[in-house]
Amino acid sequence: MGNREETGNRQWDARALRPGLYFVAVPIGNARDITLRAMDVLAAADLLVAEDTRSLRKLMEIHGIPLEGRKVLAYHEHNGAKMRPVLLQALSEGKSVAYASEAGTPLISDPGFDLSRAVVEQGLPLQAAPGASAVLTALNVAGLPTDRFLFAGFLPSSKAARRSALADMADVAATLVFYESPRRVGAMLADAARVLGEEREAALCRELTKKFEEVRRGTLGELAQGVETAPVKGEVVVVIGRGTGQEASEDDVETQLREALKTMSVRDAAEMVAKGQGVNKRKIYSLALKLSAED
Repeated sequence: MGNREETGNRQWDARALRPGLYFVAVPIGNARDITLRAMDVLAAADLLVAEDTRSLRKLMEIHGIPLEGRKVLAYHEHNGAKMRPVLLQALSEGKSVAYASEAGTPLISDPGFDLSRAVVEQGLPLQAAPGASAVLTALNVAGLPTDRFLFAGFLPSSKAARRSALADMADVAATLVFYESPRRVGAMLADAARVLGEEREAALCRELTKKFEEVRRGTLGELAQGVETAPVKGEVVVVIGRGTGQEASEDDVETQLREALKTMSVRDAAEMVAKGQGVNKRKIYSLALKLSAED
């Protein structure tokens, strides 16, 4: 069965892992949210790789996982092209490589995708040690339907592109989940209220599993107004209730167009509303021209 080495209050499985790349989920806040298997992988891997090497070293120190002379290499969006050949070479030599995001599950808004694709293309082994995820944690506490959900990552930072992206998802019959910067979340919620409707249910989740965890629930309009009066800090996940899939009335379309034309060109306004309502763009464009001329 192999030898076992005791470190602190924990016995690590010191058997060598099978060769391959292991995506290791790490806590998003509370260090105790790591799994036993993740700790075993980190203790036994031949090579350790991290999006943030300091975060991984600190986590291993907290849990008493010894490095024992092993390297901790950095792999992130800025050095991925340079590091992938190094890691693929290690894997081809029969080594076990553990990769951890800065927080949460690898590949979720994380630079690990290109690495996973390269490993698969080379026919090398790929495994996962699942665990904490901000997406799933937010769905747990938001109080919104979870039978179908769409994770959309970060929305564009510019207002026009953000509204267009939201319009594309307006009638998706699934709960929507977004990551957002605390600096932009107020603008994001205001745009979501305008595009998706102020009465649509949503939740703003911040600092999940951490000391100052907070969940604000309400309508998009209420949340947008709340952020104006009480700004948020820390990591943010926004969860928005599903679309109804119902076609808007002509009055609703006209109202949305008038609002969009206040900040957007005729073409962009027509495209956003047409996508959001699933109606003919040419018809919406004609109406937008008419409303623009009236104004």
